[in-house]
Amino acid sequence: MNASVAIGGARRPEIDKGLGMAGSIGFGAAIIAALIYVVYSVYSDATAVGVAPTAYLPFLLLFLALLIALGFEFVNGFHDTANAVATVIYTNAMPANIAVVWSGFFNFLGVLLSTGAVAFGIVSLLPVELILQVGSSAGFAMVFALLIAAILWNLATWWLGIPSSSSHTLIGSIIGVGVANALLHGKSGTSGVDWSKATEIGQALLFSPLIGFGLAALLFVAMKVLVRNKALYREPQNGMPPPLWIRALLIFTCTGVSFAHGSNDGQKGMGLIMLILIGTVPTAYALNRAVPARYTTEFHTNSIAATAALGQRAPAMMQPAEARAQVTRYIADKRFADTTMPALSLLIADVDRQVMNYGSLAQVPAAAVSNIRNDMYLASEAIKRLGKEKAAGLSEAKMTALTTYKASLDAGTRFIPTWVKIAVAFALGLGTMVGWRRIVVTVGEKIGKTHLTYAQGASAELVAMATIFGADHMGLPVSTTHVLSSGVAGTMAANGSGLQMATVRNLLMAWVLTLPCSILLAGLLYMVFAQIF
Repeated sequence: MNASVAIGGARRPEIDKGLGMAGSIGFGAAIIAALIYVVYSVYSDATAVGVAPTAYLPFLLLFLALLIALGFEFVNGFHDTANAVATVIYTNAMPANIAVVWSGFFNFLGVLLSTGAVAFGIVSLLPVELILQVGSSAGFAMVFALLIAAILWNLATWWLGIPSSSSHTLIGSIIGVGVANALLHGKSGTSGVDWSKATEIGQALLFSPLIGFGLAALLFVAMKVLVRNKALYREPQNGMPPPLWIRALLIFTCTGVSFAHGSNDGQKGMGLIMLILIGTVPTAYALNRAVPARYTTEFHTNSIAATAALGQRAPAMMQPAEARAQVTRYIADKRFADTTMPALSLLIADVDRQVMNYGSLAQVPAAAVSNIRNDMYLASEAIKRLGKEKAAGLSEAKMTALTTYKASLDAGTRFIPTWVKIAVAFALGLGTMVGWRRIVVTVGEKIGKTHLTYAQGASAELVAMATIFGADHMGLPVSTTHVLSSGVAGTMAANGSGLQMATVRNLLMAWVLTLPCSILLAGLLYMVFAQIF
């Protein structure tokens, strides 16, 4: 690539400048430091709760799984960097080498300050039986299959320079594992996935590019009407930065999209890493041992209110093990029965009894951690499903009591250690600094028939930033790639610039093929790994 290559009437910005010798050394040192930090953090947490390795294979599998999970976030970083930096690079608002480092830093901050809501939304797509047995061979097969499938598809589309969605890919991989697991156990493929959650996430992924296209087009038209500065709607002059206020706006939107991308996309890796940790070192990670001192008392109060809201006692002969099996079947098969609510009531009472006997989550012995965590997870998922169950006949007041109890359950099981956030932030942030050129060129040059203008770049980035922040607030994963690339296309259409249909076809093809391809790839890998582990 050469800076003298023209796009329309303007020259391509300089995108070949690398990190340099010092930058490359610093980059390598950061990767090594991050890996050492991960190893030290796991070792420190494990020894703090008295876990000593009696066999090295589980720990080797743990670190391999963590390496692959962080590798997914690294690939996600350089695959999706173009969404934030293409507009500032092609409008000369920032030099390319500075833009990617800037974007990487704010991706890093976005991960660190994220809420965690998206992380556990992704996890809830997985089959309940795999989540309950995540430390088993099937659990490792699940994690390896879905992560490797997602990485392979991301690398394939990156190599072809096609902006595709890492979120889309990961969701497809999770569905593929769920379907394959159901088929291996003699069930129909449709029973292996929480389709209500999959539909909710699918709608977010489906409508986000349409929103990006439409809103960016409308915002661009509004700018043309309200801001009558002709320089904003012309191609950038060769090497000349835009006017100060529009440059500030472009840098602001680049910063916002980078931060939002880190906040939304970084959480997907966090959720999967927590599954890995819960499965291999449950004593340290299955329960949140850092809950406030008041937690146990509040949990007991909320448990009593929840059993009262359910209002049905389990038959005298029903044991906790049978109640657990009944609730598990309800979540897995989505079939409400007369025994569902009594079984859930008994399960809630049993969890409360155990927590009160131990005095706090921090005092739960290693042998009981996994069972209590699984029971709390089952109760939480069952309550979430009961909220949509008309046959349950729960009043608003009763549902409020159950929702309050669910929040107590989630506080004890759905947490992300600081070191996990830092490790994912490093992986995503460092990933933004490499491999970004292929897709930047596609977004900057190959969507419209004319060079990106200042107003088009600002419109597309503003819409992308607002859409991703909104989705993050609702706990939904959306595709940064789809929103931004469709936003650029929307501004080109609104300006009458014309679209390069070959690129549009590639984008649409990637959009259509990502789900089926990632489902198939992850399903096949899961079946292979299930035989190996």
